[in-house]
Amino acid sequence: MRLANIAHGTSDRAGFLPTLIALAKEKGFAGYPGDGANLWNAVHIRDVASLFRLALEKGPAGKHWHAVGDEGIPLREIAEAIGSRLGLPAVSIPVDELMVPGYFGFLANVVTQSYPASNLITRRTLGWEPAQPGLLADLDNGHYFPAS
Repeated sequence: MRLANIAHGTSDRAGFLPTLIALAKEKGFAGYPGDGANLWNAVHIRDVASLFRLALEKGPAGKHWHAVGDEGIPLREIAEAIGSRLGLPAVSIPVDELMVPGYFGFLANVVTQSYPASNLITRRTLGWEPAQPGLLADLDNGHYFPAS
């Protein structure tokens, strides 16, 4: 099973999104690299659970499946959603400044990459259809931003 780069849901406490949210709180803005057009894929953890069940019940042995709900969200849009929820601006960080210790720290190389992925074969073969909120909708649900 190939899980999306961002697995999100109400039980996500230490994943990629909580890290980006913590960075935004610490720095006072939600950063994204360059123009932020690099694509990230995501999936809700409940959709992952249903896919594991389908793969066990219907999947031919030895096959690989893409647990991807959102196939490609620009990182800029993720930063904008985080910034909006926190009341902070979303700010572009020039790519030439990313490799020095700065906003993203050890994640600098990772956040500059694009990770588009397709779930077409997984959906067609197993009949899987992600049913939970997508990443941006889940960020809007509020559970990543508890009232302090």
